[in-house]
Order: sequence, then C-alpha cells, then structure tokens
Amino acid sequence: MNALNFAALKEGEELEALVKDPITKVQLVKYAGASGDFNPIHTDDETAKTVGLGGVIAHGMLSMGFLGEYAAALAGPDGWVEELSVRFGSMVRPGDVLTCKGTVKELTQSGGRGHVRLSVWCETQKGEQPTKGEAVLSLPA
Repeated sequence: MNALNFAALKEGEELEALVKDPITKVQLVKYAGASGDFNPIHTDDETAKTVGLGGVIAHGMLSMGFLGEYAAALAGPDGWVEELSVRFGSMVRPGDVLTCKGTVKELTQSGGRGHVRLSVWCETQKGEQPTKGEAVLSLPA
C-alpha cells in the first residue's frame, strides 16, 4: 500500500483498500491475550450461543485496530495518524474477510503540514460495514 501524497489528493476521492485475511478463532484468542479482553463470547462458541450470539464474535477493537493499521499505512513513514474514532454497528465472525476502505472528506494545511480528514470503514465480504469512523492524518505538504 502506498502512502498518500497530499498534493495529489482530492476531496471525495476513494482510497486504495486494505484487505485483511479471514478472521480465525486462533487470532481471536491471541487478540484476547494482547488486549486483556478474555470475555468468552470472543473465544468459546457455547458461551456465545448461551447469550444469544449464535457463536463466537470478534472483539470490536480488533476491527478498530485494522482501521488504525490502514490509516497508518496511508500516512506512510513521513506522516502520522492524528485522530481515529469509530462506531461499531454489527458483529464480525470467524471466517469474515474485512476490507478497510476510505474516502477523503476534507483537506487543510497548517504548520507546513497537510491534514486529511477521512471517512474510514471495514466492509465484510457480504458488503456489511461493522465498523465505521473517521481518521485525521498529518502528511508532508
């Protein structure tokens, strides 16, 4: 994935997508360890079924982490992520393939840097958008 070039961006522009590998139960167990969120709805099918989820669901913060990875890749080595905020709208399950996408909402400059406000979201292979939000990147102007 190539870092964004501030001078070449246009408001409304769709950005290159980042496709993640399918979510696995092993990944969810590892994420539980890394995040400290050991709620069994993320790792145990029987518990998830008992509470009406129909099976294990991914941690919401996992998809937020993917959007953070996406924003950082767009910012590149000479830029950074100033802000990232998300809302969770639906569940992600093992086997789902998440694609991180974004569009340019606003371009501004200050302090010799370019600031890019993006709409960002994760999209499943079914076209659902379980995680949506905004990111602001600081790029070389």
